[in-house]
Amino acid sequence: MKRMTAKKRLLVVFIAAVAVGATVALVFIFQFFGDAVRERSDLYISARTDYPGLLDSLRPRTDHHWAFDRYAGRLELERSFKPGHYVLEPGMNVVEIARMLKLGMQTPVRVTLNYARTRAFLASRLARQLDADSAELMRALTDPQLAREVGTDSLQLFSIFIPNTYEFYWTVSPEDFVRRMRKEYDRFWTPERDARRRSGLSRDEVMTLASIVTEETNKADEMPRVAGVYINRLRKGMPLQADPTVKYALQDFSLRRILHKHLRTPSPYNTYLNKGLPPGPIANPG
Repeated sequence: MKRMTAKKRLLVVFIAAVAVGATVALVFIFQFFGDAVRERSDLYISARTDYPGLLDSLRPRTDHHWAFDRYAGRLELERSFKPGHYVLEPGMNVVEIARMLKLGMQTPVRVTLNYARTRAFLASRLARQLDADSAELMRALTDPQLAREVGTDSLQLFSIFIPNTYEFYWTVSPEDFVRRMRKEYDRFWTPERDARRRSGLSRDEVMTLASIVTEETNKADEMPRVAGVYINRLRKGMPLQADPTVKYALQDFSLRRILHKHLRTPSPYNTYLNKGLPPGPIANPG
């Protein structure tokens, strides 16, 4: 009877050990492969963010931190995570999250370009939508070498930024942003649009004229008439005498009235003093 009791005890111990082992295994599986994300959220990791900063952003959005730290250590994530915009989807586990950050599997962001009068204003708008800061973007927007690379000059470069909504990786460099926008500009000029250039103006000249017209009036039904007036003056060799170019020359867009003294402002953009079009657009035309 005693021998049977010992066997039973041994069996009980064995079953208990198996149960504990199974429980531990299930806990480990749940920690590593269970749902770590409860609701969708956007995670932005800047190129200027260090690993503690990444964890500060990630932890409030996820569970199973112990398992993440173990797996992240195995991947050496502290030294190899990639900056970017990541989307944490409900049901993701820590393995998927760590691998996503390791491989840089980021989700593109939608970047909206609106009408902008100056490069500085455009740079500040872009800095709110991309990881690059406004100073970095401004350098790219005014870089003569980059302008030559994309087939234009630093004055005309402003015209390639067609107002629209585009998809970019959040961490795109300012230089690659400009290169991509040149491609979008070339796509904008479809054969149909080229065929409508009956004025004899080049693409760049059309964009410069469009920027003046857009500054002159924001009413779509008036734009063809205003453009026609300027095209006639160009054909006759007359100065355009466009008030918006004087504002641009002065860099004072608050002017309500252009006075005679303003018309004498020395600038290649002043179309009262200079015949023909300015050397570049006075805004990014829409």
